Amino acid sequence: MKKVTVAIVVIVLCVVTLLCLTGRQSGVPAEPDYTDSTQWYVRHRQAGADLFYIVSTETADYTLPDGQLCHWADTYSDSLRQPLQREMHGVDRLLSGELNFFAPYYRQCSLETFQSDSLMAERLPMAARDVGRAFSHYIKHLNGGRPFILAGFSQGAFIVLELLREMDDETFSRLIAAYVIGITVPKAEPHILPAQRDDDTGVTICYNSVRDTSCAMPGWERSGIAINPVNWATDATPATLITTPSPRHTAQTQKPDTMTVHLDTATGLLIVRGYTATDYMLPLIGIEGNYHSREIWLYREQLRQNMALRASRKLAGETP
Repeated sequence: MKKVTVAIVVIVLCVVTLLCLTGRQSGVPAEPDYTDSTQWYVRHRQAGADLFYIVSTETADYTLPDGQLCHWADTYSDSLRQPLQREMHGVDRLLSGELNFFAPYYRQCSLETFQSDSLMAERLPMAARDVGRAFSHYIKHLNGGRPFILAGFSQGAFIVLELLREMDDETFSRLIAAYVIGITVPKAEPHILPAQRDDDTGVTICYNSVRDTSCAMPGWERSGIAINPVNWATDATPATLITTPSPRHTAQTQKPDTMTVHLDTATGLLIVRGYTATDYMLPLIGIEGNYHSREIWLYREQLRQNMALRASRKLAGETP
């Protein structure tokens, strides 16, 4: 009996070891290997500063060949990588300018995850761990000591906050700014410092766009950190934004909107008036009057110019 027990223990240990080595669990995709260049989207422009970007949620629940439902992206599946790659390419085109661009593929959790806080608590940590490993690899092997911008949208924004919380002081000293786009941030923390103007560095930029405060998504009704990305004001000073409202149509086929944008200082929400597009609603979690899906598109010109400005200040050695 003792020999049988020992044999069973050995088999169990072998199975556990195999799972750890392969990064596989039942219903969970393989762990990305960030020494593998296929697990990155990189555009190196030989610039003096980088943009490290974490994509938003581009994955829905899907069924595996064995019939199990999977809640995380498989970074080795071409079909599941394509939506992530499209966002990476689009954000690089819209925001990077002359900055180098680095974006890791990661096992992001599915859109269905964001229907409840309990699902987020269960599934988001694995996505954050993947990006944490990717960021460590980037700092050690890809960054070359350059100043860098951290940016993330939606799910990616949550992960930016985790990176900031875990960041050591030496790495933080090279942070140009962190753009936490489309979510709310409860309060300032040691490495999460609210931006006060358009050119301070080592700071966090956060905004969340709605038609009015009643349109906030549950859990995102109030932010302790907020700034207006049009005029970079932290008070209620309004700004005028003129831009084409939808990325789904060409500029030639749509009339630009003239919008008024201001911060609601009581909630930290960004109030947008005059937006005419009707194709912004997210599936499953979307709310009428919540412009979450357009947080980068609407302010693309302002964000690109602001990233370039903050990077120039950091490269010039100016203090925050």
